[in-house]
Amino acid sequence: MNLSDLQSSLALVIQNASSAFETARNEAELNQIKGAFVGKTGPLADAMKGMGQVPPAERAAFGQVVNDARQQIDALLEGQRERLRFAARQARLDAVRRDLSLPPRGPIVGAQHPLSRVEDDMLRVFEELGYAAAGGPQVETDFHNFEALNFPPDHPARDMQDTFMVGGGRLLRTHTSPVQIRTLLAYKPPVRIAAPGPVYRCDTPDMTHSPNFRQVEGLVIDRNVTMVHLKGTLREFASRLFGRELNVRFRPSFFPFTEPSVEVDVECPFCTTGCRTCKGSRWIEILGAGMVDPAVIEAVGLNPDEWQGFAFGIGVERVAMLRYGVDDIRLFYENDVRFLAQFPA
Repeated sequence: MNLSDLQSSLALVIQNASSAFETARNEAELNQIKGAFVGKTGPLADAMKGMGQVPPAERAAFGQVVNDARQQIDALLEGQRERLRFAARQARLDAVRRDLSLPPRGPIVGAQHPLSRVEDDMLRVFEELGYAAAGGPQVETDFHNFEALNFPPDHPARDMQDTFMVGGGRLLRTHTSPVQIRTLLAYKPPVRIAAPGPVYRCDTPDMTHSPNFRQVEGLVIDRNVTMVHLKGTLREFASRLFGRELNVRFRPSFFPFTEPSVEVDVECPFCTTGCRTCKGSRWIEILGAGMVDPAVIEAVGLNPDEWQGFAFGIGVERVAMLRYGVDDIRLFYENDVRFLAQFPA
């Protein structure tokens, strides 16, 4: 068969394929018809079997004609497939009952994230108590994050497995306490600040822990400041924030930058006898605090005999869990709209 006869023959095949495809009522029938034209026993396969009888010089052109025919048939096939799919979708839509008297749906309006709302409320309370907002970088130096805060060189928090190191002697801050150092180096006391921001630790995520969370740091430096001022401040903060009296307890603890140090717990809002959130203790820790260690005051060039103070770091997520009755901290980070829509705007 010469090229002219082959082209005429395949043109008829293409015409027949187009007519056959249009008779298909669904994709299953379309696939059956497809095999009759491009399958192993179809006219294109028969044409390729005759390639051996074609002179070598004409075989490339012969094969190109067959390939062109296949491409045209494939294009016709896909066009009909799209038409069948569109018709099927339209049939499904037509089968759905429409009530044109229903009012239209309004736009979905975003709202402030619950963590941002809680943090703003915390800062508002501290503003009412006379605190000024302060901030600092998230990538810190060892001096601001550890050394000036009285962390000894062998303290476990300095280890690579506990701190995210970024190179060049810098690290992601493990607490908002470096803001204390930067503030005291920049301003003379008396000082009263609240410093919010993200912090980073090599923690394994679970119901009450995350490697990235937010804190609000508090610092007061003045003359004749005592532990009584600290306890009174934290009790007043808790009652104003939650709008009711809460059972609060202070437990002796240790932090390198405070002495004495305490951990502050509030009663678990999820149980009365112990649950998995409070790990059976009926209390949830929300912050650590204490009187500023004299070594920290000396590190910023102040006289600890003249200046005293207290500091505290509050976990924003822990406070949000208590306020909204959320028992898993990870829910705040998953950006599930179904979860976030539960919180009022």
